[in-house]
Amino acid sequence: MNNIMEYKGYYAKIEYSDEDKCFFGVVRGLRNTSISFEGETVEELKKDFEDAIDCYLEDCKANNEEPEKQYKGSFNIRIEPELHVEAVKFANLFNMSLNQFVAKAIKDEIETYEKARN
Repeated sequence: MNNIMEYKGYYAKIEYSDEDKCFFGVVRGLRNTSISFEGETVEELKKDFEDAIDCYLEDCKANNEEPEKQYKGSFNIRIEPELHVEAVKFANLFNMSLNQFVAKAIKDEIETYEKARN
């Protein structure tokens, strides 16, 4: 089961509120913008999501603003100092930067997960 929706490069995790008897989602990862949507059916949810993204993009265009990108490709992580040292050693062993090593580790983990799901 996949509870992630994607539209025009924006992603949102879908949840269900038993109290409100509806599905809802919020586009996360935006600093200056809040985009949320809901629907009682999957069809309503999908339409409201797409309408919310389209409205956001239209507002940006009307205000001559660049739409925020949900993920820009950089993030900070916090790990134990010992693990940090080991990661640097391992990266150096294979002539990689720490950034390359972390990116490869994440990619490998995602590929392993995807293979296990299929």
